[in-house]
Amino acid sequence: MKPSFFKNLGPHDLLTIKSKINGTTDNNKNVEFTSLVGLTSLENNTISFLYDNQELKNYEIDNTINYVIICSEQSSKKIKKNIQKIIVKDVHLAVSILSNLFYRDYSQEEINTFPKPVIGKNSIIQDKATIENGSIIGSNVKICDGAVIKSGCMIGNNSFIDCNTVISNSIIGEDVMIGRNCSIGQPGFGFSIQKSNNENIYHMGRVIIQSRVRIGSNCTLDRGSFGDTVIGENTYLDNLCHIAHNVSIGNNCVFTGMNGIAGSTTVGNGVLSGGQVGIAGHLKIGNNVQIAAKSGVINDIDDNASVMGNPAVNKYRYIKQFKKTYG
Repeated sequence: MKPSFFKNLGPHDLLTIKSKINGTTDNNKNVEFTSLVGLTSLENNTISFLYDNQELKNYEIDNTINYVIICSEQSSKKIKKNIQKIIVKDVHLAVSILSNLFYRDYSQEEINTFPKPVIGKNSIIQDKATIENGSIIGSNVKICDGAVIKSGCMIGNNSFIDCNTVISNSIIGEDVMIGRNCSIGQPGFGFSIQKSNNENIYHMGRVIIQSRVRIGSNCTLDRGSFGDTVIGENTYLDNLCHIAHNVSIGNNCVFTGMNGIAGSTTVGNGVLSGGQVGIAGHLKIGNNVQIAAKSGVINDIDDNASVMGNPAVNKYRYIKQFKKTYG
């Protein structure tokens, strides 16, 4: 069973799309498009987008399928002439508008028509927990009072969900433990900034939590915008951690209390991070990296590095400079 977390409102024809975002294109044929997707998910009859700070060469583009890419006049120069484009002034605003044209949450009336929850053997669902239609719960799972499992979620065998945690748009592996008062799978912090009325992006991604993950109390994990937020196997998050949309964390990592990772950052395997670390968005953190407490990470980090400080730099460089300054 493939979980469905949102309603696809497509298809929409090219003329409608162009009028909604004030776009221009050389193609006047009024073809239809089924969905708005990221560049890694291009399929036939889809629309994607290219921001000015992106490089198209970083993506494998299939030129045998029909699609269109939204871009600015500047970024259109990066795209081959044979690829169909819609030119707009503000790509971020266009994506925000189209995300809400193509997608919306299911209504409660629609959720009521979904299949009843499937709950495996020997699972304990306490009286004040809520499991919505369309969800699948494995065997030997315990879900405590006040927890809410929204429609379409999957929770693997031997997992534990503590009190008052809300889980939506998520697929959770086996032997996962999630503490109390967590919010997992809510929309990320993504929107187009406008002077009078900001335009929110509809986040149609998921949270994927792989097996043997431990998540402490009061953590928030945002679902992806046009991809997934992923937590790798045997990774541990302490209390009060925030993982933003589209973040990917590898296996066997440890993030202690009050860590924050901004959107679309990729973290390798075996990363250890001290308390109150902040990691900026769109970065790449290598394997076996160690980050000292209270560090501010604003640049990519290579494999096997140890960093500290704000901005975070090589540990030995930081210590040398500290001794020079403070004696």
